[in-house]
Amino acid sequence: MMAAGRAGELGARVLLIEKNDRLGTKLLITGHGRCNITNKAASSREMASMYGKNGKFLLSALSRFGAGDIIDFFESRGVKTKVEKGGRVMTGSGNAGDVLDALAGYMAEGRVDVKLNAEVRKIVRQGNRIEKLVLAAGEEVAAGRFVITTGGKSYPATGSTGDGYGWAQRLGHTVAPLSPSLTPVLLKDAIVKELEGLSLRDVRLSAYKGVTRFASGIGDAIFTANGMSGPLVINMSRSIGKELPGEVALKIDFVPDLDFTALDMNILKGFQEGPNRLLKNSLDELLPQKLCPVIVRLAMIDSEKKVNCVTKEERKRLARLMKEFSLQVAGLPGFDKAVVTAGGIELCEVEPKTMRSKLIENLYFAGEILDIDGPTGGYNLQVCWSTGYAAGEAAGSR
Repeated sequence: MMAAGRAGELGARVLLIEKNDRLGTKLLITGHGRCNITNKAASSREMASMYGKNGKFLLSALSRFGAGDIIDFFESRGVKTKVEKGGRVMTGSGNAGDVLDALAGYMAEGRVDVKLNAEVRKIVRQGNRIEKLVLAAGEEVAAGRFVITTGGKSYPATGSTGDGYGWAQRLGHTVAPLSPSLTPVLLKDAIVKELEGLSLRDVRLSAYKGVTRFASGIGDAIFTANGMSGPLVINMSRSIGKELPGEVALKIDFVPDLDFTALDMNILKGFQEGPNRLLKNSLDELLPQKLCPVIVRLAMIDSEKKVNCVTKEERKRLARLMKEFSLQVAGLPGFDKAVVTAGGIELCEVEPKTMRSKLIENLYFAGEILDIDGPTGGYNLQVCWSTGYAAGEAAGSR
């Protein structure tokens, strides 16, 4: 929609082909229906760094249509925004439909034609140019330039079934291996069922392969019926996926602001203030209530024991579990639970300024189909806005 709107704004005659019966099916579920439009990063370069080694590809597109530009774009079309924790820019109304309406209005301004329920079955090329598309109904669509913005394979129920990757490969493009990115994490430990629904705030989560820590961060998480989710976990799943298959462990530090010595002193102080209290009722100030009996049990201490009878060694076992609560990763769920798709069209085959294919002279790419993905927090929608705008501008220029 961004690519079509920008091309139409420049005076090009544009047809948007959509296989669903409506536009923006996936857009409407972003940010849990609130639409996390972008992230208010300090600069284009800082934002580009959030995408890892492939982020430099976005520098040109971000410099011309970055986070500030997209905020202005939607604000000018009546979509109020607000900045939340971590720089997340959300719709002020909490309704992703406002974003869809603004994009539809943008396309209407540029007289973009939209064809719904239209599935592309074949792309016909002549030499290094695309000549026409053949739709499922048999209709042929000829054009001077073509932009593929079919997304990835995440949330296939929304229509993102990876069609564009096959088209690109048949046109000679290379597709980097595809995998679900930004997913919950499945765990082997039966104890997670007992903790299901427990929300954690500002904990440190570290991921290990053997004794090597390969990822770590502080944030919010939640236990699910078969693992963990939440922003901290979902962002870390990008790194975890690269280490699988293999033995991967997660360690949770429930009190990252205290080292072992300070934590032990805090536990001891709490025990001294209520020496006749039962252990099961004495850790609430340090841990969520639902977690306390689990920690005590794993520390192999009788929960009915009075705190003035807890030994120094038992206290250290409690502290160790609070600082290094270890869980074993079973794997990651599939594309139906993934926020985005990792992998895609190799960036070395696409011009970063225009998003034009280096192999097919009248072909452009934008969005998730490209081999670039970022963390949660509006970064992946920003890729769509920036690359879509660049592709639309290049394809729509005369």
